[in-house]
Amino acid sequence: MYKFKKERCLIALSAALAVAGCKLPSVATNTPNTAVPEIYSNSKDSTNTATIPWRSFFKDQNLINLIDTAIKNNQELKITMQEIEIAKNEIRIKKGELLPSVGLRAGTGVEKVGRYTSQGAGDAGTEIAPGKAVPDPLMDYNLSAYAHWEVDIWKKLRNSKKAALSRYLSSVEGKNFALTNLIAEVADSYYELLALDNQLEIVKQNIELQKNALAIVKVQKEAARATELAVQKFQAEVLTSKSLEFELLQKTKETENRINFLLGQYPQEIKRDRGNFLDLLPAMVQVGVPSQLLANRPDIKQAELELSAAKLDVNVARAAFYPSLDISAAIGLQAFKPSYFLKFPESVLYALAGDIAGPLINRNAIKAEFSTANARQLQAMYNYERSILNAYLEVSNQLSKIGNLDKSYELKSQQVDALNKSIVVSNDLFKSARVNYFEVLMTQRDALESKLELIETKKEQLNAVVHFYRDLGGGWK
Repeated sequence: MYKFKKERCLIALSAALAVAGCKLPSVATNTPNTAVPEIYSNSKDSTNTATIPWRSFFKDQNLINLIDTAIKNNQELKITMQEIEIAKNEIRIKKGELLPSVGLRAGTGVEKVGRYTSQGAGDAGTEIAPGKAVPDPLMDYNLSAYAHWEVDIWKKLRNSKKAALSRYLSSVEGKNFALTNLIAEVADSYYELLALDNQLEIVKQNIELQKNALAIVKVQKEAARATELAVQKFQAEVLTSKSLEFELLQKTKETENRINFLLGQYPQEIKRDRGNFLDLLPAMVQVGVPSQLLANRPDIKQAELELSAAKLDVNVARAAFYPSLDISAAIGLQAFKPSYFLKFPESVLYALAGDIAGPLINRNAIKAEFSTANARQLQAMYNYERSILNAYLEVSNQLSKIGNLDKSYELKSQQVDALNKSIVVSNDLFKSARVNYFEVLMTQRDALESKLELIETKKEQLNAVVHFYRDLGGGWK
């Protein structure tokens, strides 16, 4: 019997060594390209706006209060926080797999074998004590502690734990990325709300101006200096402006509710300063150097950590080709009668075993798992490269947009000033019948459109700076 067990162990060991000696699939060793241009345009200043905390970046206290509420109540951010908890628990699971599993087992049973069997014939008449034969049927009572441990020879379990740790850190960066996007979204909606307030005020002023013009043309009609056509045209213009007023009121309501949604609250009025929106000045920004994106952008760091986890997954999948060593042990008490439980050493049971096992034939499933892990590693690498490229292009776009919007705003301001003057001139000329009603209507319409466009440009200026701050990686620190 001993010789048979020895031969079986040798066969298992030889098979395991044969598996270890087989040629294994190769691991993709591509290195991600993290090179970025040295500078943006002609800027060589390393000072970076992304390092400024968001409370210092925004100056409007109402906006700061809204962002504070959003950070506390936003459901999307809360969902992301739970993903961090899930990733943290995954680390605990992988850490537990490194340690031996220990348990306690208690049980009872009964066994009745046939008399005309080797065991039944052997037990018949066998005395366990003077005058006491083996009971028939035979009861079995046992109480034991057992342990099992997979020895981590090839670092499969340790690499699995490291991969879980990388994914936990990645989920933290994912939360940071969600946070900086949330801050930017609240700021975007807030500035849009201010813009709508001011556009609504301009439309109301324009309605009063159009009503005055309508009154003048009615008087002129009575004096036979204007026609009914002019009256109806002015009346239609007033109605068009009133319709626009209600459109702006609806947009204001929708924007307020979008902010309420981000803040995790039911509809309520958003506190804000309805002063002159055009007096707001965008914050001064400094772009720094492109290489700072790798440290400041949470999505880039998240992609980098996902790549680290994917590489470790490849090592885990590769280790599946190697033999594994399992050790199991047990110790306890066993007897066929409860009164014999405490008879030492007769009732003591113990066991200790070690197994080496490895795949030998039909390893297609393991190869497929390895190939999948390899492909996911390449996916993670390409995603990392894409994140870097995308970040650089986003900053480049916003940098260009800020400059172009500044020039556009200056020109639109001059356009509004010119059209405001033309309204006064056209009204004076109309009163003296030196221009017709059509020129007055067109002048008022052009002035209204230019004022609304000026406010829209101001909003885009403010939002471009917010997006620039976000794209540099600011807001989450």
